[in-house]
Amino acid sequence: MRGARRRRCVGFQPNFLYFEPRAGARGGEPYIHAIDEKILKVEELESIRLKDYLQLDQAEAAKSMGISQPTFHRIITEAHRKIAEAFVEGKAIRIEGGNYVIAGAKINAPPRRMPPGWRGGKRGRVPLASFKS
Repeated sequence: MRGARRRRCVGFQPNFLYFEPRAGARGGEPYIHAIDEKILKVEELESIRLKDYLQLDQAEAAKSMGISQPTFHRIITEAHRKIAEAFVEGKAIRIEGGNYVIAGAKINAPPRRMPPGWRGGKRGRVPLASFKS
């Protein structure tokens, strides 16, 4: 039995979420009919960005994502397989989903401090002045 899956740290939010092949050898017209898609998870795209685009070594990339080197290897191998399949078989690539958190975002951050004179009530925060002694 496996433990809870750790969230992977991702250093950016992708701006482009869909890539579609064009018909013809020289970039002809886009496909008019529906084509098959491969879903690339956000953490798989991040592994490609770190290793192939930024050219980090595998240990640095894994550390950046907050995961072990073997886990990073599994993620990037799956990403390469999906991209290769999409290129060879003419499938679109959709980037979505996964188990990740944007680096720098607060995870399970404690609630912000309320201004002086506020305290919790049954229905959230209410000013002390509303309570009658």
